[in-house]
Amino acid sequence: MLGLKLATDPRWVNIVESNIEEILTDHAWCEQKAASNAIYIIINNAEKPDLVAEMTNIAIEEMEHFRMVINIIKERGLTLGRERKDDYVNDLVKFCRKDGSREDALIERLLFAAMIEARSCERFRVISQNIEDQELAKFYHDLMVSEAGHYTTFLKFAKQYAGKVDVDKRWKEWLEYEATVIAKYGKKETIHG
Repeated sequence: MLGLKLATDPRWVNIVESNIEEILTDHAWCEQKAASNAIYIIINNAEKPDLVAEMTNIAIEEMEHFRMVINIIKERGLTLGRERKDDYVNDLVKFCRKDGSREDALIERLLFAAMIEARSCERFRVISQNIEDQELAKFYHDLMVSEAGHYTTFLKFAKQYAGKVDVDKRWKEWLEYEATVIAKYGKKETIHG
């Protein structure tokens, strides 16, 4: 369904399990950034009521996920660390087209967001299927379903507002590029690392 070109090696979960506090901290901040991205889309596209409504729902849901991760951290007696730089996301930003119209920028932002959601969904699936901690396995399975919904929402709006952009062609380019990016990762206890 996701179309990702390179799957995460399940052994990455061994790294995740070696530092649960780190993966949970990184995950919490990923959720906050996802909410911020939805808000960014709202701010820059306020004249599109259907997009604003759906991005509002996503922003709220992402902040609820943030709260859920914070609660797990607290329940386990762990500490939420400071926000971390996400090298994977920064590598994706480099692929975003900076030229074109305001509408073109919206499509690019939606595809960028869909890409992050697709990879997050895939990573959550890998965690849910391979982690020994059953509470976290269920938690990440439930979030995987949510991320898949976000992924399809971003793609749907990209197609809806495509204008002159060939969204299917551009999405294939995103998938090819992302495969070269993610090949460098999978060695750290972070969602995209």
